[in-house]
Amino acid sequence: MAEDAATTLASGADTPPAQLRAGRPADPVVPEQGERGEGTETTLSEKVPATDGEQSSAQPDADEEGELDVEQSRAQSEQRNLRLLLRQCDRVLLMDFELLSMSDWPDNYSLAQARRSRDLWLLSALVAAAVFLCGLTGFVPAWVAGGGFGGGVIILLLGVPFIRRIYTNKPSYLDLILQRQRMLSDARKHVAHLEGDDGLVWQCARMARYNASLRHSRFSDMIRLSEQGVLPRYLTKREHLRLYLIYMLEAERAYSEVQQVFFEGNQLAIDKGWQDVAAAPEPRT
Repeated sequence: MAEDAATTLASGADTPPAQLRAGRPADPVVPEQGERGEGTETTLSEKVPATDGEQSSAQPDADEEGELDVEQSRAQSEQRNLRLLLRQCDRVLLMDFELLSMSDWPDNYSLAQARRSRDLWLLSALVAAAVFLCGLTGFVPAWVAGGGFGGGVIILLLGVPFIRRIYTNKPSYLDLILQRQRMLSDARKHVAHLEGDDGLVWQCARMARYNASLRHSRFSDMIRLSEQGVLPRYLTKREHLRLYLIYMLEAERAYSEVQQVFFEGNQLAIDKGWQDVAAAPEPRT
């Protein structure tokens, strides 16, 4: 009995507990060749899903590509707007500063002196004519009336422009008035050429993003008239033309800024290889 118990304990060391309790010996474990073959390993490896690392590496690539597409579309839209703005406002470069500034404009002092000289000339002519008429009625001697007649003729001749230039270089009052009117007319014609049919001031108002001075309230009426296409008609004084000149100078500064931004965006597109964004502006027809 002792030997049987020892034998049972010795064999039970390698036997599972469940089989020991049942009183049955352990069955040998034989591996199946079909489950251990190479074909099975290949099939299992194909059925294994992608790991989280692979999925996470693919997702950022897609997001980055989408962000690049959005950035390229935004840059293309911005360059298109800048190109259109440059085309619409390029006439600001044709501005003639000397013509609009009217540096030779006769000042009020010269005009007052010329008016005083004109009044003296008219008074002298009237006195000479009065003396001559008094001689005709017998109030003054005939020689005095003759002197008045001769003096009146000389005074009238001195008022003739080509004779007046012989003894003085000062312009007459009429010359100064005509000079002012001529300068105003030339400036208004130049403004009409700059404005065209679309209104240059109104179009340049879109460049206020690059020069805040274009938003000033003193330009609001001028922008409204330019939008209506009647701005040159209302520029009747020198002050109006000087205000237009100030606006054109501010618009020229804004135009230079727009050009700089456009060229920088174009160079950036070239560096990144965006050929559609870096395309050259279309030629004007």
